[in-house]
Amino acid sequence: MRRLREIQLALMLLTRLPAGRIPGEAPALATARWAFPLVGLFAGLIGWTVFSLAGAGPVAAVLSIGALALLTGAMHFDGLADFADGMGGGRDRNHALEIMRDSRLGSYGAVALGLVTLLWAMALAELGPGAGPMQFLAIGALSRAAMVLLQETLPPARADGLGHSAAGRTRGGMAAVILTVLAVLLCPNRVLLLGSCLLVALAVGAAARRKLGGLTGDVLGATQLLAETACWVALSLV
Repeated sequence: MRRLREIQLALMLLTRLPAGRIPGEAPALATARWAFPLVGLFAGLIGWTVFSLAGAGPVAAVLSIGALALLTGAMHFDGLADFADGMGGGRDRNHALEIMRDSRLGSYGAVALGLVTLLWAMALAELGPGAGPMQFLAIGALSRAAMVLLQETLPPARADGLGHSAAGRTRGGMAAVILTVLAVLLCPNRVLLLGSCLLVALAVGAAARRKLGGLTGDVLGATQLLAETACWVALSLV
């Protein structure tokens, strides 16, 4: 029953699906992170379904990305925009964190959103029917596992917010990352997918630690979106 409540919490956090009310006491956010890759599997299934039904072409790529944005409430896009604005416009740690709290879209965020969305759509369009269900499922799970990896390894940048409540080591977090990696080993192009995702997680984690002092919710959102895009771009280049 506890595991089901944690899955429900992960769905409520990472999607806009009506997950219902959690019975009893809600689990801590940190303990529910093991379920993030499971939510990623579901997101990948939605993305592939829309992509395949729409013809697996350029228009299908845009529709698939749009469906995923609707499914998640565009929270990862918002995280990337805020992260880019903070990293690009922040003079120091405090100024960067202040910018990231601002809901307005800045120039760095607009450019980052445009470039990443365009790269993602072009990569999917280039792959066409080669972007099959296995790739969608693996990338959906891996990109959420990258979020978990940062939660397990980075301190919170603030004393409040999502980054603070989600940070810290848990027994299930690293287990979820390891199990996701083992599952992806069954996929074609597994080295390419794992390498792309790990590279993004390491790069974003290092930048967040250096500039922000640790983890925020926007860092997690940026990590997921950049990891997903990097995987699709890497697949389109081979």
